[in-house]
Amino acid sequence: MTDNNVITLSKVSTRFGDHVVHSDIDLQVHRAEIFALIGGSGSGKSTLLREMILLHRPNSGSIRVLGVDLENIGDEEASELRQRWGIMFQHGGLFGALNVQENVGLPLREHTELDDALIDEIAAWKIAMAGLKPEVGAQFPSELSGGMMKRASLARALALDPELLFLDEPTAGLDPESAEGVDQLVLKLRDLFGLTIVMITHDLDLLWQVADRVAVLAEGKVQAIGSMSELSQMDNPAIQKFFDGPRGRAAQEQAPSAVQTSAGRPAWKPK
Repeated sequence: MTDNNVITLSKVSTRFGDHVVHSDIDLQVHRAEIFALIGGSGSGKSTLLREMILLHRPNSGSIRVLGVDLENIGDEEASELRQRWGIMFQHGGLFGALNVQENVGLPLREHTELDDALIDEIAAWKIAMAGLKPEVGAQFPSELSGGMMKRASLARALALDPELLFLDEPTAGLDPESAEGVDQLVLKLRDLFGLTIVMITHDLDLLWQVADRVAVLAEGKVQAIGSMSELSQMDNPAIQKFFDGPRGRAAQEQAPSAVQTSAGRPAWKPK
């Protein structure tokens, strides 16, 4: 990887029939940062995420993830690349017929030759890392609350010790207390393990609390990229709609103040 970029998109354009989703998208995600994609319904943020994880191919342009060009990637190289990232899907994506421990251990059984006892031990560790009690490992997805489902999905995403973590609406549908727990967990994972995290979210509190940089998508373009503080000062109508209105104002009022870490990266401290 060059220039400390974990993901690089260059001139990415995507169409569905006559509908233009993206037009000449350029952006970079840096190592060990928390990078968020936001935009209104139909802005193409989910499509862009799918393109980053090899679930959709853009019509033109190039995408490099972890130093690998996705355009002409072969099956074997794609399989190796997928093992270097983890994905937390919006609705969990857990297999209903498997309990939580079996779900978390599944990537290890598919991609390693570790014995079952060690896989179970690693799975239990990942479950604990995601903030779940040990007994949750024996439960099935249908028995979990929304917050527990999110954490179980995150535990599975962490199973292979990824370098890169994708979070699709990590706090959607959660009560405020559960959502705040996810905020803190995301920060902890980045700071402890140096993970690069890319997320899609509508949660303004989450954005203010954890995002280092945010890309705003609208009208097929990246309207701006910056910190939430920087974006809040811009007069672009596509950006300001996220800050105007009661929800946007409330999130800003609760926003933490930034302090600089010794590494120069913003850390967050409550007001």
